[in-house]
Amino acid sequence: MNDHSKSPQPKGSKPEGWGPEIEELRFRRSQARALGGAEAVARHHERGRLTVRERIEQLVDKNSFQEVGTLTGQGKYDGTKLTAVTPAPYVMGLASIDGRPVALGGEDFTIRGGSSWSGDRKKGGQGGFVEDLAASYRIPLVNLIDGAGGSVTSINRRGHAVFPGVHGFERSVELLGTVPVVCAVLGTAAGGPAGRAILSHWSVMVDNTSQVFAAGPPVVERSLGQKLTKEELGGPQLAVDVAGTIDNRVPSEDACFTAIRRFLSYMPANVWEPPPTAAATDSADRCDEELLSIVPKDRRHPYNMKKLIGHIADRGSFFEIQPTFGKALITGLARMNGKVVGIVANNPMIYGGAMDVRAARKQIHFVEMCDCFHIPLIFFVDVPGFMVGKDAEAAATLREGMRAVYVGLQATVPMYTVVVRKCYGMAGMGTTDKNGLDLKIAWPSAEWGSLPIEGGVAAAFRREIEGAPDAKAREMEIEAGLRAMASPFRTAEAFGVEEIIDPRETRPYLCRFIDAAQPRIRTSLGPKAKYGVRP
Repeated sequence: MNDHSKSPQPKGSKPEGWGPEIEELRFRRSQARALGGAEAVARHHERGRLTVRERIEQLVDKNSFQEVGTLTGQGKYDGTKLTAVTPAPYVMGLASIDGRPVALGGEDFTIRGGSSWSGDRKKGGQGGFVEDLAASYRIPLVNLIDGAGGSVTSINRRGHAVFPGVHGFERSVELLGTVPVVCAVLGTAAGGPAGRAILSHWSVMVDNTSQVFAAGPPVVERSLGQKLTKEELGGPQLAVDVAGTIDNRVPSEDACFTAIRRFLSYMPANVWEPPPTAAATDSADRCDEELLSIVPKDRRHPYNMKKLIGHIADRGSFFEIQPTFGKALITGLARMNGKVVGIVANNPMIYGGAMDVRAARKQIHFVEMCDCFHIPLIFFVDVPGFMVGKDAEAAATLREGMRAVYVGLQATVPMYTVVVRKCYGMAGMGTTDKNGLDLKIAWPSAEWGSLPIEGGVAAAFRREIEGAPDAKAREMEIEAGLRAMASPFRTAEAFGVEEIIDPRETRPYLCRFIDAAQPRIRTSLGPKAKYGVRP
């Protein structure tokens, strides 16, 4: 981390003329480096948390942090003599991560719990210089969130209540369409900081030390009479695993910084640049034998879709997003022959791969992110349709599922459909590129239709089955006849599916098309139209 207050003086010289001012500058910088003071920093460390300056130092490239607004704060004077400075509870500036520039900033919890501060210009936290820097220079923004936002005490300070939106999210929303935005919740985030965590392309929180909620336990208890701890109200188990409010959870702050660096490695600096290509270290022609036996012959038996992905993507390149939420769907970033791709895969181990409301929400957010940054999408399909039943209907699965279809139809990036096993109904429709090339390849294990044969036969042939001497035998007979005609090879004869391939050929097949699509990606750069609005 750069520390210009320690710049050496020329040998044999002494500060002249401006010596007192330079000494004051050094003093003010030393006050800023002290944060909230030794006692406050010690208490922060006792909670198992790093200070904001320590976080920045661990996250960014060595000596790359150029701070902005170091002197911002509140000076204390004895007459005209400066005696101390309380720094503003926000540290931010310009830095590099893996050699690429980023704007980053975060609350200093050791000063008033990282509560909001504003002078002539905000440093960051909700709007402010750090967001202007990301927007103006078209570089990623990293928010290290550790603050509770506004407080009713501000009424005393101002003498009036402030209407919501004085310091709004206008710039935060603008950034979502132009540069990658990462938010790490590293403490307790409520109110504005919690809202900002959601306004991101990818978010992460730390087990045991991070919580996020609209309002904290005192407000909840006063409003609803519910007495909850911060962890019960907004810890990772609730916020990540159940609600999907935050995307990923990690065991430590060090793991958090590693995850941030890895996520950004797949992202372009902005929407005017293509996703970064890495040197290919894995043969594009690799054909793993394990793929031939990964799908069971018994179509009712599940298999490990993540293992399947590992055999097709560049080795070790899959970075899963939201692994503990909406587990009926797997989403993540990977590389194919060094090119960045987004992967959407149904998980037959959960609900047989059926799309529930959480999986739909997960697919929506991920497809929108990949489309924004011109990242091609690969769908590995094994979906029997939307989740059914009273609970599914009450959860608005159909509404969210159709939003997933809608967002897929609005996307303009190249998309590739690989039907591994089941592809049924409207959920299956949401895995195809109907407004693009619509390239669909299938394994011999693939099957598709408006709905699975079993449920369809029971409905369409109900009277015939009920009138048969042996109803069950007749139902199975009808199913067998229809299944023969539903063979994927019959559809291939009609060119209803573009290709059926040996599963071992999947990687080289996809790599060739992804390589060929790069010129299209490079010529379609720039911001995307808002979903539902055509240019």
